[in-house]
Amino acid sequence: MEANKSSGLLSIVLGLIFLIFPILSSGLVSIMIGVSLVVLGIASILGGFSAFNVIVGILAIIFGLLFIFQIDALSFLLGFQFYIIGIIMILLGITGLFAQGMSKIASILIILLGIIAFALGGLSLTNPLYAAILIGVCLIIQGVRLYVAE
Repeated sequence: MEANKSSGLLSIVLGLIFLIFPILSSGLVSIMIGVSLVVLGIASILGGFSAFNVIVGILAIIFGLLFIFQIDALSFLLGFQFYIIGIIMILLGITGLFAQGMSKIASILIILLGIIAFALGGLSLTNPLYAAILIGVCLIIQGVRLYVAE
């Protein structure tokens, strides 16, 4: 139980940091992911000389360098995730419109939520500020939930 309170406080603090300094925190996450990918790529290449290890290693190094110097990893990954979720929800909603036993109203709501998720993906990709704020709010909500859980 004490671990939940500690995790909750840490999550709240990290969420506040993301809200107060969204661009800085987003940039730091991108650099951390980039460095991790570069190290993973080097380890993959040195770990085994199969063609698969070399290809994975090279791709990891390329993406790591992109995340360090060019792409904001946080907004890219969050935007990509929202796109996938949005597409899946839209497809499920359309399927529900034609399926028997599923409410048509629920299917329409799923389609609308899918469109909203897709739009959030576009916002996250175009501006890392949205991704950082969204993650900050989610961290605070999760932190409060962990802190008050018994």
